Amino acid sequence: MNAYVDVGGSEVLTLKGALLVYQGRSRGFVTWHDARRNATEGAPFLGEAQEVTTDFVHHLSRGLGIAVPTEIFPENVLARTAETIAWWTPTIVRTMFFAPHDPDAHKLNGNRFLQPPLVWKVKGKDLWVRALPENRRPVAETQLMIAPYWNVDGETGWICQGSMRSPEDPSVNAIPFWERAFFQSEFTHHTGARRLTTHPRGFLGLWTSLAGGWRKFPLKYLTPAKESLQEFIVRR
Repeated sequence: MNAYVDVGGSEVLTLKGALLVYQGRSRGFVTWHDARRNATEGAPFLGEAQEVTTDFVHHLSRGLGIAVPTEIFPENVLARTAETIAWWTPTIVRTMFFAPHDPDAHKLNGNRFLQPPLVWKVKGKDLWVRALPENRRPVAETQLMIAPYWNVDGETGWICQGSMRSPEDPSVNAIPFWERAFFQSEFTHHTGARRLTTHPRGFLGLWTSLAGGWRKFPLKYLTPAKESLQEFIVRR
């Protein structure tokens, strides 16, 4: 029996060992076992159990290509793990685009608008966004607001990307490309049941009042998301 497997391409992978998972009623643990051969070069067998250490996990993650690379973080980055990047943006003027199927919304198409301060989160190919109650860097306890945009689920902040082109780069260098992709795509529909804004004339009234980009965003019309920055970042 051969101790290797061909998974495509030109590289042959050799069996080095196995992780065994033990689970009881109240606890569990994992052990590592080296793959060994007997003197006659027969089928491989597993050696004695070894403790799974932090150094071992780091070594394994590097081998699997999932280690977080060393990066210099820009000041707006709030959190970074192997799976997630979270950052914030202060209020800024952006051009927005609205789909033609809603005539009232399409009248705003291509206008520039001052945006609320925002918190963003990327995990894999998914993007989430929340608004901030103040135009300053948030802390873990900061209570977030619903981002007042179509295509954004008010419950979770998850963005229905539609035709939006997601960056391929998983590093912090992709942050401006995520923002650009979001604002360069068309806002097409209300996603989810949560109210996007408390503006007396609703979503279109809010953005109509901001057309031109000269008026300060009225933070008082943001709707509470009922979660903190900490909860938003760690939520799966």
